[in-house]
Amino acid sequence: MNIAEMMKQAKELQEKMGSVQADLAGKSVIGSAGGGMVTATMNGKGELVGLKIEKEMIRPEEAEMLQDLIVAAVSDGARKAAELGRSEISKLTGGLKIPGFS
Repeated sequence: MNIAEMMKQAKELQEKMGSVQADLAGKSVIGSAGGGMVTATMNGKGELVGLKIEKEMIRPEEAEMLQDLIVAAVSDGARKAAELGRSEISKLTGGLKIPGFS
């Protein structure tokens, strides 16, 4: 394979990666904590797009626990979004670990 062909394939891969990243923005995952008392919806890019807190958790005496559950739910959602991204990129690269894409 010559250099020109390799450069062409690299450019095609880069274009496909852009498409995958755009698709990820349209997908979502839900992280949860406290048995679902707090849920965080993240898009495939790892951005928080929604937060749901069950009413019984909104009490002044439970503020510290609620804060912890929010952090846990967002962290769970971020982890799931990262897994989704790795999965989608792996499909494109055939499981190869390519720096900057994994």
